[in-house]
Amino acid sequence: GSILFASTHAPLRVCLIHHNARGQWLLPKGRKDRGENIITTAVRETFEETGYPCRLLPLDLITRAPAVGAQTADAAVLVRGSEEPFMFTIRRTQGMVGGYASGCGGGGGVQLISWFATIWTGAEKIEGVQTEDESYESAFFEIEEAMRMVTFQVDRDLIERAIELVRATYPEYPKEDRQDKDYSLSFNRSRL
Repeated sequence: GSILFASTHAPLRVCLIHHNARGQWLLPKGRKDRGENIITTAVRETFEETGYPCRLLPLDLITRAPAVGAQTADAAVLVRGSEEPFMFTIRRTQGMVGGYASGCGGGGGVQLISWFATIWTGAEKIEGVQTEDESYESAFFEIEEAMRMVTFQVDRDLIERAIELVRATYPEYPKEDRQDKDYSLSFNRSRL
């Protein structure tokens, strides 16, 4: 999944999708196709569900992952311009045949969702790119409105974390648009 930003300039706006049948405001996400990497999935699903052409938005992230081929101590480091997921969520699924999602028997499993920040390329929104079983409307909303509209708390948490990271990565973002809310970057290990 991704938090799709209109730009990194004030005022920050994020894209929400409205699930017409359920009446829910959500973040775009979807399933990885076989053989597809998670970055491609995030960008593809965001485009398919929103209609907005987009790309990954690099963020400064704290990670314990070493650089490719590096033998380094297991320690948290700041990586500038990372295109890795900024957060993961786990969601229980119901009715999976044989529990294949979790690799065990039973009627359910789990879905691991990798969350990226994406940014609209500015190209015209394209209608009709959703799959036949999807019925979403999409639009960009300023942060305060998006936080009120989004249906699930986990999505609010994801938006808030993405905002913290965008504001820390792109410091030219004006403080006067922060509207009394402290979005300063705090590396709370329980949230990483």
